[in-house]
Amino acid sequence: MKYIGAHVSIAGGLERAVERAAALQATAFAFFTKNQRQWCAPPLTSQGIYAFHHACAKYQYQSAQILPHGSYLINLGHPRSDGLEKSRIAFLDEVFRCQQLRLTLLNIHPGNHLKMITENQCLQRIAESINLTLSKTKGVTIILENTAGQGSTMGFLFEHLSAIINAVEDKSRIGVCIDTCHAFASGYELRTEESCIKTFSEFDRIIGFQYLRGLHLNDSKSQFHSRVDRHHNLGMGTIGRTVFSWIMKGKRFNRIPMILETVNQNYWKEEIAWLKSEQDRDRDRD
Repeated sequence: MKYIGAHVSIAGGLERAVERAAALQATAFAFFTKNQRQWCAPPLTSQGIYAFHHACAKYQYQSAQILPHGSYLINLGHPRSDGLEKSRIAFLDEVFRCQQLRLTLLNIHPGNHLKMITENQCLQRIAESINLTLSKTKGVTIILENTAGQGSTMGFLFEHLSAIINAVEDKSRIGVCIDTCHAFASGYELRTEESCIKTFSEFDRIIGFQYLRGLHLNDSKSQFHSRVDRHHNLGMGTIGRTVFSWIMKGKRFNRIPMILETVNQNYWKEEIAWLKSEQDRDRDRD
């Protein structure tokens, strides 16, 4: 079974995110647990936590179907001590919020060296940041998202993600989310079935499918290997629909949240329905 959904708004309360996912007939969803444009946010209230849990129970969403996203402000590989400490505090708060909401996954962007330290130093800082937070929390797995490679962001190579995973002490609480737009923009070809097989075989060799815990399903406005992060709706960009159809027919992508972050939300319900129909066409292909 595939868990298919979109990144929905929390406007009006966290429970509204659940309701919006259900309205899309989604079997998964993503959301921010707080305003992602601010470093600090009011703590979750017992009323808000109850409302979220009640909505999840009502619409039958389990934690495995939910992939909350960490704030874009957080830089776990920050080269300056003050920026690094600020990011680590905010990251720890995000994980605590997931614990309170009984969520088991948290998607994050790895980090950015800002051209002030080496890539290897940045990767080690990211892993150290994760280790510190894991030592203070429980039950939440950190999901590293690959990046398009804009500017000085890390995570645009599978080798970057592998290096972070190798340096994380508790391997049971680390995983990866592959964003198709980011992968394509960073140089991983996805426009044919043959290239999909090659790219994900490379992923398996370098990282391992056991670490794949989520997908972001996005077409791209930018060109192949441009290292420019510009999402588009499925089939409307430079990738095309082949990769999404291929993913829907693969058993290795079962039971992980697959999230649309496509630019026009008016197409989300249609895109989710199409992805479900592609899954139904061939349930037995591996």
